[in-house]
Amino acid sequence: MTFRSHMDIALDEAHAAAARGEVPVGAVIVAPSGAVVARAGNRTRELNDPTAHAEILAIRAACAAIGSERLPGHDLYVTLEPCAMCASAIAAARISRLYYGAADPKSGGVAVGARVFTHPQCHHTPEIYDGIAATEAETLLKTFFRDRRSPSEE
Repeated sequence: MTFRSHMDIALDEAHAAAARGEVPVGAVIVAPSGAVVARAGNRTRELNDPTAHAEILAIRAACAAIGSERLPGHDLYVTLEPCAMCASAIAAARISRLYYGAADPKSGGVAVGARVFTHPQCHHTPEIYDGIAATEAETLLKTFFRDRRSPSEE
């Protein structure tokens, strides 16, 4: 099977999150067959739920779709480096491969910060691929936060 990035779908979810006023992060879970099982964007504000990150919502939907609490063989594409909470959920779900776009030097839990997958208490570590569509993901995030800080010019 030839590798195909599904980051374009994650970016679509990130754009939709931004349009809802959410931090623009999107995620997609892909089955071993290559079929998209779940996709989500951040909904923390909409749902009044601090755990409603794109990764968590996608994992919940994928587990429900396949009828299992684990997702072995599945890939997760996410536009931003997962935080420690999401990295822990990725490990618990037994995601096989994690592909992410932009690095998150402030709140990342994979390459910076908590580095969840390096801890001996972490029972599963996915293969990790970073920098997938990083420029587009970074630009989306920077534009979102710049626009929220700038007074509107109407």
